[in-house]
Amino acid sequence: MFIKRIRPGNGDISENEVTPKGVYDQRRQIMKLGLGFGITAAVAGCDMMDGTDAEAAQVKGKLAYKPGPFSTHEKKTEYDAVTGYNNFYEFGTDKLDPAKYAASLNTRPWTVKIGGLCGKPQTIGIETLLKNALEERIYRLRCVEGWSMVIPWIGFPLASLIKQAEPNSKAKYVAFQTAEKPKEMRGLRSNVLDWPYVEGLRLDEALNPLAFLAVGLYGDLLPNQNGAPIRLVVPWKYGFKSIKSITDITFTERQPPTSWQRYGANEYGFYSNVNPNVDHPRWSQATERRIGEFRRRDTLMFNGYGDQVAGMYRNMDLKKFF
Repeated sequence: MFIKRIRPGNGDISENEVTPKGVYDQRRQIMKLGLGFGITAAVAGCDMMDGTDAEAAQVKGKLAYKPGPFSTHEKKTEYDAVTGYNNFYEFGTDKLDPAKYAASLNTRPWTVKIGGLCGKPQTIGIETLLKNALEERIYRLRCVEGWSMVIPWIGFPLASLIKQAEPNSKAKYVAFQTAEKPKEMRGLRSNVLDWPYVEGLRLDEALNPLAFLAVGLYGDLLPNQNGAPIRLVVPWKYGFKSIKSITDITFTERQPPTSWQRYGANEYGFYSNVNPNVDHPRWSQATERRIGEFRRRDTLMFNGYGDQVAGMYRNMDLKKFF
């Protein structure tokens, strides 16, 4: 799929209307550092490898992968911005906190427990997950706060892992949980959210070809601040749906609770599809600021992935099921 550029729209809102003053002030500091207006990053290239070379590459941080089926002509966000400007409240609410503090998270050993309504519950180690046929997918990321990036993820389709577990006929949803390690995740000491962080998808959403489990970006293993060692990427939804540092995947019959819905159900719905026609109660979702650009641009329905996902929401009231 290729996303076409469109002209920036009107109706811009200032960032201090979108976020609390403390966070707004923090972002002004980031802008002074240059993170918001483009950064020169030296990013090493990654050669395609196989066999023992691939195993050695993983140890060094590089990943063997092939081009995936989804990409975009849009300019990729600079590596330093992708890894330096994040929401990962387990390490703090400042956008710089994850890069500062996420190194404390020990991602080896790491396992993902898969259970619930399935025929083959299992626990899989990250080393086994890294042996999947990996591919690069360049996806747009749209944050609910009104900013966006374009990121080259490395990983594999979520559907492949789901099919391996064989969910039964009662399974209608998939629940995800982030690691809960208070000694390693300083943000867990706060009560900004109910911990551990949890998210969920309908089963058909999780099986959609766009749904992706990322283990790397820019050719390297996933940095801790971006959700190492494995995270979800669902590019047609707002970024908080793409849960990081996953430890549990559970098939359920009923819609599972999600962290931000618990925090404010009137602001953060279960579906949280990118929708420029449904505003957040405190700001417009019609436009976004691409990190590295000055002007705002129009937000696309489903973040530009409507051809792949719109059919799942046919006949649904997207203002009610936001």
